[in-house]
Amino acid sequence: MADDATYLTLTADNFEAEVMQSDVPVLVDFWAAWCGPCRIMNPIVEELAETFAGRAKVAKLNVDEEDALALQYHVMAIPTLIFFQNGERVDTVEGVISKDDLVARLEALLTAGSAV
Repeated sequence: MADDATYLTLTADNFEAEVMQSDVPVLVDFWAAWCGPCRIMNPIVEELAETFAGRAKVAKLNVDEEDALALQYHVMAIPTLIFFQNGERVDTVEGVISKDDLVARLEALLTAGSAV
């Protein structure tokens, strides 16, 4: 992964501040290096980070390194993508999903957030 990645790398140390206290929607990709479908999703997640920079956060959480967080959010399969808004889990997707579907879900959260 590039050092200039626009996505966040989440750990137990920064999860609370970056996700639960975020004032913008957050998409968290729960993944692992050995996971084939995760490797398929990786470039899509990186593109989303660039597309939504400044409007939403896109983050990756390695389940092998942060297993307690994966358990806390009941991640039973990877990749699992969880959408957070105002510190609340609002949507979850498991497995490979299209970029267009993810864009639509993030746009819907941004629209909902601006209506408040």
